[in-house]
Amino acid sequence: MYLNQNLYTQAPIAGDISSQSSAPPISNLYPTYPSGNLEDPRYAENILEKNIGRKASFYMSYNDSLEWRDRIFTGIIEQAGRDYAVIKEEEGEKYVLLWTVYLNFVEFYELPILH
Repeated sequence: MYLNQNLYTQAPIAGDISSQSSAPPISNLYPTYPSGNLEDPRYAENILEKNIGRKASFYMSYNDSLEWRDRIFTGIIEQAGRDYAVIKEEEGEKYVLLWTVYLNFVEFYELPILH
């Protein structure tokens, strides 16, 4: 059986790719942060933490539940962590712990602090 040797070519080395491209490297477009840096503004928990005391609505989806498929929780942000937020609901003075794994988006009622 005859194999065409032209089908099997060696991939270019990473240094060769950047020298052929005229576009700027992607890594320079956005600031970089060391992994695990709590000051990294790209993480939701940091945005929520900076907005403690502000009113917000949390849009949550619980795909495994037929009764609680989609819910909206509105209240004052009391605490925020890596994977949770605690809000104080205005009606009934109730506190709610929300796991951010179920979070779709947050709607703020005033301009949020993002950085």
